[in-house]
Amino acid sequence: MSIDFRNKNIGIAITGSYCTYEKVFQELEVLAQTGANLYTIFSDHASTTDSRFGKCVDFLQQAETITGRKPITTIPAAEPIGPSALFDILVIAPCTGNTLSKLANGISDTPVLMAAKAHLRNNRPLVVSLSTNDALGMNLKNIGILLNTKNIYFIPFGQDNHIAKPNSMIAHIDLLTATIEQALDNKQLQPVILGPSAD
Repeated sequence: MSIDFRNKNIGIAITGSYCTYEKVFQELEVLAQTGANLYTIFSDHASTTDSRFGKCVDFLQQAETITGRKPITTIPAAEPIGPSALFDILVIAPCTGNTLSKLANGISDTPVLMAAKAHLRNNRPLVVSLSTNDALGMNLKNIGILLNTKNIYFIPFGQDNHIAKPNSMIAHIDLLTATIEQALDNKQLQPVILGPSAD
């Protein structure tokens, strides 16, 4: 049976792990098929930086095409998410190590982090799609903090290249929709730690 998210407002906050964008946007298209009302929020780097994986203007346009809405790209535009209780759930996908560490320490200096702060004030679920080269290094403590923080859930994740990058971990983004379904019911999709992420 397919998942039905009609009448659900879902925010997708996008940060600068550019190498994951192809798969993330593929899963956004899958999520759009559930009938959800989708909104995107781009971090400063995500909305202004071109990389070898593509141009920022093209990703902004792709987000608008999928959702039917222009992305939120500034802190002032993200702040009303809280007072208006806009989202039933917010997903940070991808979530870089930089954003992860700031989230764990209450810093809200980008549109994505302001969206997270604004959303969490409403006691609603936030999902993290991890993508960081230091998950088993300096950021391990921050993962631990967030795993034990109320209303925060993770898309199950694993090492993506344990030989060349032994500290690197990335979410199994194909579990995005399943994780959202569980988080809306205040449950963490299990197991949260999986084997190596598929290429």
